[in-house]
Amino acid sequence: MPPLQLHLFLILFLSTSALSCAARTGDDRHHSLPQFREAPQFYNSKSCDSISTIHVAMTLDVAYLRGSVAAIFSVLQHSSCPESIQFHFIASSSISFLNSTIRSTFPSLSFQIYPFDESRVSGLISTSIRKALDRPLNYARSYLPLLLPDSVHKVVYLDSDLVLVDDIARLASTPLPDKVALAAPEYCNANFTSYFTPSFWSNPALSMAFEGRKACYFNTGVMVMDLDKWRVSGFTAQIEEWMELQKRMRIYELGSLPPFLLVFAGRIAAVDHRWNQHGLGGDNYRGLCRNLHPGPVSLLHWSGKGKPWVRIDARRPCPLDALWQPYDLIRRPFSLEDA
Repeated sequence: MPPLQLHLFLILFLSTSALSCAARTGDDRHHSLPQFREAPQFYNSKSCDSISTIHVAMTLDVAYLRGSVAAIFSVLQHSSCPESIQFHFIASSSISFLNSTIRSTFPSLSFQIYPFDESRVSGLISTSIRKALDRPLNYARSYLPLLLPDSVHKVVYLDSDLVLVDDIARLASTPLPDKVALAAPEYCNANFTSYFTPSFWSNPALSMAFEGRKACYFNTGVMVMDLDKWRVSGFTAQIEEWMELQKRMRIYELGSLPPFLLVFAGRIAAVDHRWNQHGLGGDNYRGLCRNLHPGPVSLLHWSGKGKPWVRIDARRPCPLDALWQPYDLIRRPFSLEDA
């Protein structure tokens, strides 16, 4: 073959190989994204004619999408007025994919996705005891009053690693007294001092932040929020101030929770513990299996390192992961082994 023809042949061969490789890479990316079955349709009961819209807020990303879909499914399945629920999703990337996935999985769902600019908070985040806790989207809940329209006055915030087994309308109807902007289950038997460093408690100028407050631990994965009161009081700015201080001197170790405690602990409306059976993912280091807390259950929350879908896929589920599995809408590829 003459040198010129050989040169052209090599160019054509390399170009074709590159395009083939790119196509395979695109296919691999497509197949790596989660695919879900369409959920059943849920309808309002006759008693829903006069009910107000229930607003529910969640973060949404590809990594936790399987958990988010299960949580949405559980909310709809146990609601007496599912068509009266408006979902507000906060996402920082893959918004087009997330939008189409939610739309195809829940065709009749009333929802809106709001873009979250991670640069708004990334410079304020300090490393914590587990890398997953440092994702900027974990901090998006602090910005809900600024991201959601002013027409949304009250919202139920839910994490992506939980399922409801009760009507969310009961949680949404939690009364919030004057000047109280947040409601959540409190756990006053927990060691509250452990959420902050010794340097925090040894500094009177810092520790006096809790003076006059009966400060108790609460989990930020389930909250009822009065957005109007939050906006008026500027709580987002207060949270950011504590995060800025954390960058200068280490006052806590656990991600987005401590700033919430600094602003709200001892100043929230209490919610029955049945609405957050948390910690089912184990601790933040090992993620060991745990049992339910004593008492009735309206919401199961796999907070902690272990997530039920990960353990199920690894064929090392905890006993309570079986309670999450009925809400899993993941579409699995057919295999001869499953058959």
